[in-house]
Formats: sequence, structure tokens, C-alpha cells
Amino acid sequence: MARYFLNIQLTIMKTKKLLFITLILLCFSFVANAQRGVRIGYIDMEYILENVPEYKEASTQLNGKVQRWKKDLEKKNDQIELLKINLSTERVLLTTELIEEREEDIKVLEDEMIKYQQDRFGPNGDLFLQRQQLVQPIQDQVFNIVQEIAENKKYDFIFDRSADIVMLFSADRHDISDIVLRSINRSAKRKEISNKKEKREVEREEDLTVEEDKAISEREKAIEDKKNAREKDMEERKRVRDSIREAKRIEYEARKQQLLDERQRKRDSILAARENRLNPNPTNNNEGDGEDENGIN
Repeated sequence: MARYFLNIQLTIMKTKKLLFITLILLCFSFVANAQRGVRIGYIDMEYILENVPEYKEASTQLNGKVQRWKKDLEKKNDQIELLKINLSTERVLLTTELIEEREEDIKVLEDEMIKYQQDRFGPNGDLFLQRQQLVQPIQDQVFNIVQEIAENKKYDFIFDRSADIVMLFSADRHDISDIVLRSINRSAKRKEISNKKEKREVEREEDLTVEEDKAISEREKAIEDKKNAREKDMEERKRVRDSIREAKRIEYEARKQQLLDERQRKRDSILAARENRLNPNPTNNNEGDGEDENGIN
């Protein structure tokens, strides 16, 4: 019996010890979370969409359709305005029946134009539906990537600054839009992977921390900025070089033309002097044209 109570006592002590250790671990976890603080990030959906090649290409095609629809509306409106002007100028010559008939034609065309406008640009028109079809797949992809980033990088909140949420200020360090873009590009690369080396490279990029990923994005941006600055500098040098060459070419052409003009003037003066030597008094040959041999007129 004594041994039984001893075992019970040992079990109670072990339980208390386990509870004490669990309480200490919870305290450490609470302190760590308190020290870490709430982690917040945000994305800019408009920025992401503008930098996704597939969206840009499809958006360009959609904009082409919109321009064609607008031209169709302008043609319909011009046709209606012309009919109204003709009716206004000819009203005094028309009977009441003809006036009513033309007004009815104009009304039919106006109703058709309004319907066309609603079908294309209305709340449930082609523009709204096609733009939704264009944006929805990318939004779904961004949503999945944001969920994955939030879980892997321990974010508490991630907002979309281009939505209705008013963000009066947001530090750039909280912007993970470039990370989302890199994930979208990796997904595209993953579909095009042709060997194990490329697969390992994509997996290595996916294992990067937010700070490492941002550092890579900043380095890539710095490299891109340097490349653009270098290209701009080369273009400026080329422009200056071309302008100098053009100035020299113009100067050379002017000098060449001046030499040709001087050579032509010398040639003309030589020809004139030669003609003077051959015909010293060309005006004296005709002095006796008005007299006969005896000097009588």
C-alpha cells in the first residue's frame, strides 16, 4: 500500500513538473511573440497587373476592342445628328406624316445606339465581363501566393493598397508586391523548366526569406537601373557623336561648295579673257553697216 501511494505521489510530481515546463514554454512563446510584434505587409494589385506580361498583352487587345466600340458609337451618333439637321432644314417643306416618320426613324436609331452603349460599356457589358475574365485568373494566383507568403513568412496581415482600404501612409519595407511578382514569374518558369538545374534554381529562390527576397529584388532593380542609365548614357553619347558628325559634314559640304564656286569663277574668268583676246573690238565690226563704199548713206 505504501508503494502504491508512493507511485501516486511520483505521478503527481511528474505531472506538476510537466505542467510547470509547459507553462514556462508558453511564457517564452508569449514573450517571443510580444518581441516580434505584429507583422504587416501589403501589395499593390494595380502594380502587379501592370507588370504581368500576359495581362499587359490581353489588356492591349481589349483596349483595341474598346477603341473600335467607341468609333462605332461615334458613327451612330454622327448618323443621328445628320438626320436631325436634315429634318430641321427640311421641316417647312415636309408634311406632318413625313415629319413624324423621320422622327420615328431617329428615335429607333437613338434606341439602338443606347442599347449598343449598354451592351458594350454598361454594368454587365462586354467591357466589364471581359476585363473581369482578364483579371480574375491573375487575382486568384495573387491570392494563393499571398496566402503562401503569409504562412511561410509569418505575416499577420496583408492588405491591398489599390483596394478600398484607405492607407494614408505605408513604408516601402512592408511592400511585398515585387515578391508576389517574382512568385508569378517563378510559376511561369516552372511550367517551362526543361532540366533539373533550372528546377533546383527555382526551388532555391522559393526558399528565400522575405529579407533575402527583397534584397535580391533590390539588387535586380539596381542592376536594371544601372543598365538603363548605361543605355541612356550610350544613347546620349551617340546623339552627341552624330550631331558632331553632322556638323562636320555640313561644314565639309559648305567648304566643298565654296571651292567649287571659286573654281567655277576662275574658269569663267579664264574663258572671258580668252574670248576678249580672240575678239578685241567686237563692237567695231558693225560701224559701217549704215554707209556704202564711198561713205555715202
